[in-house]
Amino acid sequence: MIPIDLKGKVALITGVGDNVGFAWHIAKTLQAAGATLFFAVHPRLVGIVESIMERDTDAESRILPYAQGNMKIEKILPCDVSFDTMDDVDEKTKNDKRYAKHGDFSIKGMIDTLSQQVKSVDILIHAVAFSPEIKNSAVNTSRAAYLTALSVSAYSLTALSRAALPLMENKPGGTSVVGLSYIGGERVVPHYGGGMSTAKSALQIDAKQLASNLGPKGIRVNIISAGPYASRAAKAIGDIGQMIDHATSRSPLPRPIEADEVGNATAFLCSPLASAITGQVLYVDCGYNVMGV
Repeated sequence: MIPIDLKGKVALITGVGDNVGFAWHIAKTLQAAGATLFFAVHPRLVGIVESIMERDTDAESRILPYAQGNMKIEKILPCDVSFDTMDDVDEKTKNDKRYAKHGDFSIKGMIDTLSQQVKSVDILIHAVAFSPEIKNSAVNTSRAAYLTALSVSAYSLTALSRAALPLMENKPGGTSVVGLSYIGGERVVPHYGGGMSTAKSALQIDAKQLASNLGPKGIRVNIISAGPYASRAAKAIGDIGQMIDHATSRSPLPRPIEADEVGNATAFLCSPLASAITGQVLYVDCGYNVMGV
């Protein structure tokens, strides 16, 4: 038996907003393998995530796979990945009580707070994506929505990796960054618009660039391209059920993916078993990506 052992590893996970999405299941799998968890959560969702971690009604969702007990988070850190520092925050957001109560919610602020808790980070998970016009076709997407999608969904991988660099570089055995993508970044998927397809495409080439930039510092950067899945965020697309049914009917493995399968693949990429893998896009989609029709 070859175990995946992440004991003693610190994982910083962005994008958790509920107990259904990929980020949540990735967190559970990493902790089942022994990792210590820190969540970077959007300021408006911090209260929701805190409640999920405490409510009896959500207890079942906190049970770790492989009979490893219950999920425990060391700290929830407020972070809006739209802002590198508080100098970048517009006045409207600064004055919004939902943000202001958290103090410094920029990427720098989040990393500074994390640095007070740990000396290093071994795993960085980028599970953030957003477009205010995702239902719009490309031709009907506004410039503002397009740039928002690129900033939040793609550039934030670079910004987070740069900010976390002092905590991740030159560690024995190396460290790992994993981002989440979708085939909509490579092919046209109806209703996956609002600049999101472009953002996913950018995310994938950015990951390859970062793999080259950060490899000499012992940091591996990879992407998981997951099949369609009915997360809370994906439901904003509107026809996610049809997308899942379509992929299921055409995949070599004719079934939908499960969120924990993405978690398992992520744990592999973050483990010593993947020590020579970087700059790759790993498809966890039941093989849908290989099909022409």
